[in-house]
Amino acid sequence: MPLFVGTYENKVDKKGRVSVPARFRAALSGESFNGIVAYPAFDGIQAIEASGIGWLEQLSGRLNSLNPFSPGHRTLATAIFGRSLQLPFDDEGRVILPQEFLNHAGITERATFVALGRTFLIWDPKTYEAFAREVGEQAARESVRLDPSFGRDPTEGGR
Repeated sequence: MPLFVGTYENKVDKKGRVSVPARFRAALSGESFNGIVAYPAFDGIQAIEASGIGWLEQLSGRLNSLNPFSPGHRTLATAIFGRSLQLPFDDEGRVILPQEFLNHAGITERATFVALGRTFLIWDPKTYEAFAREVGEQAARESVRLDPSFGRDPTEGGR
């Protein structure tokens, strides 16, 4: 499963083409689809969320554990799968971001790619700067607590 780290900024041309960062493309090299899967972020942020096809396959499996006729299942499945597009890489490692996605994120000339581990977000650089400031301030105010067993070797017992 690809793991994305780092933040990168690239130019977006008039046709909506943008180069996916080389490190992100390298992380995706083992995927069954040569490109990204993207959708407008649905959790109130003005960005495009993207991943490799493997992440969506894994997410589909998790959603299938819910009652397929429940409102929760339909809501999540529609928000993610119903709005997702497979965007193939061209020979230069670029994808074409649909105008609807660009409008959602307010992206015009440049795009900032921000890794989130298994997924990444594509932002308008100025919108991302404001979001990053807000998140940084929030993180400074809150104490983040990990599960005490995080990082512990499970064969060592309950020390």
